[in-house]
Amino acid sequence: MIEPEVALDDDEAVTRAQAGDLEAYGFLVARYTASAHRTATLLGAGSDADDVIQEAFVKGYRRLSRYRGESSFRSWLLAIVANETRNLHRSRGRRDGLVLRAATANPHSEIAEDVAVGSVLAGERRAALVRALRLLPVKDREVIVCRYFLDLNEDETVTMLGWPRGTVKSRTSRALAKLRGLLAVEEVSRG
Repeated sequence: MIEPEVALDDDEAVTRAQAGDLEAYGFLVARYTASAHRTATLLGAGSDADDVIQEAFVKGYRRLSRYRGESSFRSWLLAIVANETRNLHRSRGRRDGLVLRAATANPHSEIAEDVAVGSVLAGERRAALVRALRLLPVKDREVIVCRYFLDLNEDETVTMLGWPRGTVKSRTSRALAKLRGLLAVEEVSRG
């Protein structure tokens, strides 16, 4: 049993979880739920973020034997969250295509109205930074989210995204320049 007053480090918790200690894995889940949720949300999971992180924690537990400690547990787990978010985008694309085809077939249906209302409301709620961030290409958005929203260091970003260090450095620089440009356009358009 994990004592609440005893601080358990990740390495010990992972070792115990790999040995079958569900409570130790529960400790890791509790420690990283907020980071996982923030990651999924910032990478575009939106209202599906809870489902994404639940799936990521389940997959993380099933793959715990593959974790070798070459990177931090946090970056390893957040890589799984990022992959699950990408899977969500792919399935959303398929689902949205089906919804749009159904709406086109019957333009007066509730589906067509829901799609239009949802799009307008979503656009109104976004802050300038989030709007600009979402305009970035996926890989640019991912590197910005890792480095600046999740505060991952360069090594953790390399691990999470599975990119070479040079790619992380160059893409970060280019993505920041694009984001600055998008924010400047937003500022000018608002007057």
